[in-house]
Amino acid sequence: MLPSLFISHGSPMLALQPGASGPALAGLARALPRPKAIVVVSAHWESRELLVTGNAQPRTWHDFGGFPPALYAVQYPAPGEPGLARRIAGLLGAQLDEQRPFDHGAWVPLSLMYPAADIPVVQVSLPSQSGPALQLEVGAALATLRQEGILLIGSGSITHNLGELDWHAGADSIEPWALAFRDWVVERLQADDRAALLDYRQQAPYAVRNHPSDEHLLPLFFAMGAGERIGIVHQGFTLGALGMDIYRFD
Repeated sequence: MLPSLFISHGSPMLALQPGASGPALAGLARALPRPKAIVVVSAHWESRELLVTGNAQPRTWHDFGGFPPALYAVQYPAPGEPGLARRIAGLLGAQLDEQRPFDHGAWVPLSLMYPAADIPVVQVSLPSQSGPALQLEVGAALATLRQEGILLIGSGSITHNLGELDWHAGADSIEPWALAFRDWVVERLQADDRAALLDYRQQAPYAVRNHPSDEHLLPLFFAMGAGERIGIVHQGFTLGALGMDIYRFD
């Protein structure tokens, strides 16, 4: 049975400059059975209600600005899977979105895991105003798909305060406030303390500093809801405070 995954996708430049995350993602993909399909909840598809991509051939959306031309040339032409999308919509009571393209929270990490882009991908939206409890429920509702060879991925970031990044920081430079938050989350995950995690904005050290808004942490709750035991695949920081952790839930 496939695990569910939480992937910190970092900057869109990860597609061209994969750093330590690229080998970690590629190695994880090699270690897993080949998925029949992939379902992604991305921090970059915020919505008011639950939506599911229903198109057969979603476009690659370069939903960012100010990056080198080479990044805008990257395409990830994975097919959609309308039948699976309809089934997921039924499980979640969600609506289909026939036009939504793949945002970079989906295609950037997938381009490093499955560069052939030959595995069908369906995205589920993130009603971010509903908080982490809903994401636990969404993950739990889709958990049985893991038994069918479908890989469930929450794509966000374990820390995400773009205003406090140090664009000149070296690889070994880590802000103490970012590290303290990351370590608290890992400790609570390892203890399966879901009550504390759901209340992370009150209980975790420097919670609001690490997540001024919480859309990049919410995909963690989707992955956690779809699995049980945490396994740490990769840990690290870039730009001083941007966490790049990758977790699996078996």
